[in-house]
Amino acid sequence: MTGRILVADDEPDILEPLEYGLRLEGFDVECVRDGEAALAAALGGDFDLLILDLVMPKLTGREVCSRLRTTSTIPIIMLTARDAELDRVVGLELGADDYVTKPFSIAELVSRVRAILRRQEFERRANSGGTRRIGSLELDLARHEVRVDGRTVHLTRSEFKLLAYLAAEPGRVFSRRQIMEHLWQSTYVGDERACDTHVSNLRRKLDGGRETPSRIVTVRDIGYKLPSA
Repeated sequence: MTGRILVADDEPDILEPLEYGLRLEGFDVECVRDGEAALAAALGGDFDLLILDLVMPKLTGREVCSRLRTTSTIPIIMLTARDAELDRVVGLELGADDYVTKPFSIAELVSRVRAILRRQEFERRANSGGTRRIGSLELDLARHEVRVDGRTVHLTRSEFKLLAYLAAEPGRVFSRRQIMEHLWQSTYVGDERACDTHVSNLRRKLDGGRETPSRIVTVRDIGYKLPSA
């Protein structure tokens, strides 16, 4: 499996071996060293995935991710410091698909890249057509569009993937691990608490800001489900 990868990091000790390792695995790689360049390249280039450091000059990784998510669904892997749990949570809230903590092995990161690219291909095949309707919720799988009560809801790639997964079997309870394995297409799911962040973001969009969630139900100590009606 190959693909075109954009890497944004201002640390040569990370950028150079990462570029070398990805190229060795057969990926086409372009590197940039600041946030403004990352944003411009991601918006202007045909990339399959962005590896984005959170701490960069000109624009931070958070800002780049936030701006990209207004117009782009490019998968994003964020690079964070080992103890920066808050940054990881914020990154997921902004629409990042995965995160890797520093220091990391090139093999680990390549594995994450491949998992996301496999997931993209899986989504293209699985969502080649069809519409799912559950009450006033409608998912257009071919167009990756969601409507609630006739209102269009803009979701990130991961949010749409999560919603489609729950909507495939309304009423069934899915564990956090099942959800994260499905999102990443991998048995390595990292911190399962990231599932709660994805669900929280999705709920906020589906429920239009209502304090009490109605579209996705929490089943205590187990996981989540989408009511059948």
